[in-house]
Amino acid sequence: MADTGNTPGDMPEDMPRRLSSQLEENLAWIKRLFAFPENTALLIRSLRVSALDAEAAVVYLEGAADDRLIESYIIEPLLTTSPVSPQPANKLASILREIVTSPAGAMIEELSLLPGELLKGSALLLLEGESAALSLQTPGFQSRAVTEPQVEHVLKGPKEAFIESAAVNRSLIRKQLRDRQLVSETVTVGQRSVKDVSILYVKDLANPELVADVKKRLQAIDADTVANLSILEQYIEERPYSLIPSALLTERPDRACSFLMEGHIVLIMDNSPTAMVVPVTFWALFHTPEDQYLRWAYGNFIRVVRILAVFVALLTPSLYISISTFHEEMIPTDLLLAIGATRERVPFPALIEVLVMEIAFELVREAAVRIPSVIGPTIGIVGALILGQAAVEANLVSPILVIIVALTGISSFTIPEISFNFAVRILRFAMLFAASFMGFFGISLVLTCVIAYMVSFKSFGVPFLSPLSPHYRSSKDLIVRPPVWKHWLRPFNIHPLDKRRKNKPEGGG
Repeated sequence: MADTGNTPGDMPEDMPRRLSSQLEENLAWIKRLFAFPENTALLIRSLRVSALDAEAAVVYLEGAADDRLIESYIIEPLLTTSPVSPQPANKLASILREIVTSPAGAMIEELSLLPGELLKGSALLLLEGESAALSLQTPGFQSRAVTEPQVEHVLKGPKEAFIESAAVNRSLIRKQLRDRQLVSETVTVGQRSVKDVSILYVKDLANPELVADVKKRLQAIDADTVANLSILEQYIEERPYSLIPSALLTERPDRACSFLMEGHIVLIMDNSPTAMVVPVTFWALFHTPEDQYLRWAYGNFIRVVRILAVFVALLTPSLYISISTFHEEMIPTDLLLAIGATRERVPFPALIEVLVMEIAFELVREAAVRIPSVIGPTIGIVGALILGQAAVEANLVSPILVIIVALTGISSFTIPEISFNFAVRILRFAMLFAASFMGFFGISLVLTCVIAYMVSFKSFGVPFLSPLSPHYRSSKDLIVRPPVWKHWLRPFNIHPLDKRRKNKPEGGG
């Protein structure tokens, strides 16, 4: 059996480069490439085009192309059009110009390009005596309707989320960002299963060097297939073993548009209900669109609460271990005696006690994600309550530790970006071990290493802590944000071509 790949690298060695003028010969090669007749998904409709007095064949893949579009756009016009006299020299060009009603079509002369067109959902029209094929766009891939975001819940703003269709996702972005300079380029990745990656950016804002860097990384991918954006991120990131993400995934079109208007680049793929934003900085990982939609005081309040929650989720268990083990003098005597009394019957040291509760909480969290959604929340809440109460009654943990672990877990849920959430949860265990060996000095040492690493980390050439460190001019939308009418500077750290927004107030600065 001959190879059935769809790229030049895995085509049969004896296959000609260009199509033949013989219809049957071209159909024979297509059948061979798609393992026909074993592969019943390959459908071939033979017909006679009376308008051009020629035999023709329409080829498409079941499930990839839409039968109704093929019938209405291609087959029906070919069969009902009156004879053309005199006969044109280029019959395929005449069909594209005068007969078929498909919204887009292209002439293809290389045989190796035909499988890729069929896999994208196009229909091929081959004509006797023509050494080329007409590719007509008739995509029929099924996708769900646009719904509300499932992860990035909407408090204020558009209640629309990306779906698994790249065409729909591009439409959602253009619906909100109606800029003639919004460019959508396509780069293919994968060798066997070829996928299109859409690169969206505002041409007169995005740094051309950044655009070129993204394209270079995509073109350098050498893989059989890249299933979706989550896999693509792992191919193009700079430090694959880092806890810090170098890209941001969002399911909200309004958030993607806000990044585009700052000069960032957005990547979109089929089968991905998210968009990837590059480059990314530390500040973008805990910002949400609601910070801008809410009034100044409200937006800054929830942002400060979110930042405090990050420190609570990261440091609270390790601070408990440090104080109870090394620095008892730092807490009031009454509280120290209360903690000592609750831990009197606990047979384990503080580190083991905290690890048992943290691991148990992670197990409950993971189980709540995997079990059916109808009973998931119930199992999570009941499981946590039962485990915590049973552990206290069995003298395995102290009651105050149950409160600390619950507070830590609740705080971690306030982190909006899932990659940043995982980073905080993993670093929390590093903090635990450091605190158990050196107390506050261990916590300070780990924090110093983390901050030093973040200072050296770059996302697509942009420093991770910029525009704060190193310092760049910006609208100071970092820890807290100014009123929206003061956002008249785009962040200089990503080097946008147009550094000033057009909403600078009269006399403002």
